[in-house]
Amino acid sequence: MRRSVYLMMVLVAVAIAAGSTMAQTNPFVGTWKLDTAKSKYEGAVAPKSLTRTVTADGSGLKYSFEGVAGDGSKLSYSFSSNLDGKDVPVTGVGIPAGADTIALKKVNEHKTEGILKKGGKEVGKASAEVAKDGKTTTVKTSGKSADGKEIKTESVYEKQ
Repeated sequence: MRRSVYLMMVLVAVAIAAGSTMAQTNPFVGTWKLDTAKSKYEGAVAPKSLTRTVTADGSGLKYSFEGVAGDGSKLSYSFSSNLDGKDVPVTGVGIPAGADTIALKKVNEHKTEGILKKGGKEVGKASAEVAKDGKTTTVKTSGKSADGKEIKTESVYEKQ
């Protein structure tokens, strides 16, 4: 019995260490704050504030966004992805382009690309790249607003 308990404790410790190692080695993991001065928004109003939190979630990543939109409304949405290019639900308020799913895929260690969809129809594209020094992430998006206007953004986030 003691041997079984000891073995279980070792396995739990290894699992916790592995999760911790993934979080430390994945450059996307962390809390990131939008630098509005370095960001560019064409055809869209920049948010007043936005914090992007990325955590290890099993074999993938969980993304959570909290902030204030340019019009003062709340931004609060999240999703989890295995970075395998499969659609996953996005839930919350203030979701870009009103998307209800996102499909992210890993391009390389520092870059992901994604497709935003609403009702199965593509409404935007996004790419995120973490700088080699790990201090900033640049997220570029493109799509159309509800009234058909072209939108292009380049959001620069600083690691906290």
